[in-house]
Amino acid sequence: MSLVLYDLCGSNDLRFSPYCWRTKLALKHKGLGYETVPVAFTDKPKIAFSGQEKVPVIDDGGTVVFDSWAIAEYLEDAYPAAPALFPGARGRQYAKMTNDWADALHGMILRCIIVDIHDRLDPPDRAYFRESREQRFGATLEDLQATRDETCRELSDAMASMRVHLMDGPFVCGAAPAYGDFIVFGSLRWAECCSDYPLLGDDDPVAAWYRRLGERMGVF
Repeated sequence: MSLVLYDLCGSNDLRFSPYCWRTKLALKHKGLGYETVPVAFTDKPKIAFSGQEKVPVIDDGGTVVFDSWAIAEYLEDAYPAAPALFPGARGRQYAKMTNDWADALHGMILRCIIVDIHDRLDPPDRAYFRESREQRFGATLEDLQATRDETCRELSDAMASMRVHLMDGPFVCGAAPAYGDFIVFGSLRWAECCSDYPLLGDDDPVAAWYRRLGERMGVF
């Protein structure tokens, strides 16, 4: 059985989850072939076999793993002869630090694009997304996104440490990309897939890194 990735899906087969993008780039980096199964927000029964309700989920010949970080660790350990996701003696620890840092940015990214995500879902998912997110945040989607210019400035400030880090090399992980790069790329790819709103200026070093990595990995 080939490896199967259960991947979040919007309307017109839009694949936008930041966590699924991390997994897809990890699989590509490892040189592992896979097929995908689209999972909409209201398709949770499709992944009930995993014992939880979130994607990504992989089924690697009967071995089921969920959560993008757990999947990355599994792939690294199960396929040690393939290119490393966590290169270097402390590569795994550095990647986990990057993972936690990038996850902390997601609230800001979401407030910049939350209406745009809603509009790129099929009708049943739109209803679910609106109800669940408005309950979570205690505000309408429109009110949350109304302040996105200010939120985007906060996001830019929060990414200052990455700009400094990129002064030492072309990628987050140094001379060549690895999982630390895929983590941050997934977060920015999520926004680009769902919205035309620019999170980064064209002259931002993070934007240059994003384009460089996307081209290196064949995303665009």
